Amino acid sequence: MNPEQLLTAPPTEPDGTATDRVFDAIYRAVLEHRLAPGEWLREAEMATEFKVSRTVVRQALQRLAQDQVIELRHNRGARVPLPSLEDAVHVFEARRIVECEVARRLGGRLTPEQLAELRAVAQAEQAADQRGDRAEAIRMSGEFHHALTRMHGNPVFGRLLNGLLPTTSLLMARFKVDGGQVCVAHRHVDLIDALLRGSAPAAAEMRKHLAELERSLVDTPVRGRRLRDAFAAYRDTPQPEPELP
Repeated sequence: MNPEQLLTAPPTEPDGTATDRVFDAIYRAVLEHRLAPGEWLREAEMATEFKVSRTVVRQALQRLAQDQVIELRHNRGARVPLPSLEDAVHVFEARRIVECEVARRLGGRLTPEQLAELRAVAQAEQAADQRGDRAEAIRMSGEFHHALTRMHGNPVFGRLLNGLLPTTSLLMARFKVDGGQVCVAHRHVDLIDALLRGSAPAAAEMRKHLAELERSLVDTPVRGRRLRDAFAAYRDTPQPEPELP
């Protein structure tokens, strides 16, 4: 599978409705650090950016809130969550439960096709990192973890990871030293090697990888950006005709 065709957002409807497109764009903007922790998402401004009705934006925000990617505040609107270091403890505890089990189950059992897919994603992540494309490196980092969970085959694990990865990304944007990428590309290469060695090495390497991420968090100031900058990539691609309210 070509890594450029992979998505980090949860699967949406095949027909690609306007709500799906807004949902996917916001999900990816959170995951790729293009939306800052605590940033407010104004319906009118997003309707203009996406060239859709405010009803479409509202529907996408409601879905994102259900997945805990954003927060809906009564009488105030929607905002990107502002996770704390205490939240990090809970998030990484959950990720260890899910992803160490995924690695344990897959260790020594991956098919040649699955190994090729993981290597392609890791290589794409490294290439993006080397050329300074931080958003793409973050996207491929998330896709690596998504791919492992997808290969495990438990859809419940997949849904859990869909909710945990955006929060992880926000924690990294807020607390990681110098705001570096969520994962270090060479660690994913190490994970592939461990997966080849068997269940125990794979689970141990995944635990080490997640522990390294958690230890990288320190208290640093939140850095914001303009909302329109977060969706610049969306505006660069042709969009369908606006929907009527």
